[in-house]
Amino acid sequence: MSATAGPAADSAASRLGVRAGQAVQELGYDDDVDHDLRDAVEALIGGPMLDEEDQEVVDVVLLWWREGDGDLVDALVDSLISLADDGVVWLLTPKAGSPGHVPPSDVEEAAPTAGLHATSTIKPSTDWTATRLLSGRRSR
Repeated sequence: MSATAGPAADSAASRLGVRAGQAVQELGYDDDVDHDLRDAVEALIGGPMLDEEDQEVVDVVLLWWREGDGDLVDALVDSLISLADDGVVWLLTPKAGSPGHVPPSDVEEAAPTAGLHATSTIKPSTDWTATRLLSGRRSR
């Protein structure tokens, strides 16, 4: 974990439900992501997150998404490729009023089309909002 990741980042990473030993895949990485949150997630899982090139089955997908990144439905469908049946997608979008903000209505429209449904939204960092999405194929 970096020296900059503090208790707030650690707490936010825990609120994402990430646990030690889980496989976490990160999609949509760019320079604007919350590096403290990333570091805290990697500290919790005990190693680096997987990226777009990795094809292992994962427990959690962190999808950083900004308005203008392309088609959200396509990105959400792609997030399911390596996701375990009982896995979780966290869609991270810039907070309201920030460049790249994605209106909640866009998420509400795109998620079901991609076979996902939103269960909750949290604020894991100062600049990002996270929406928890579950797959329709999830074991019940």
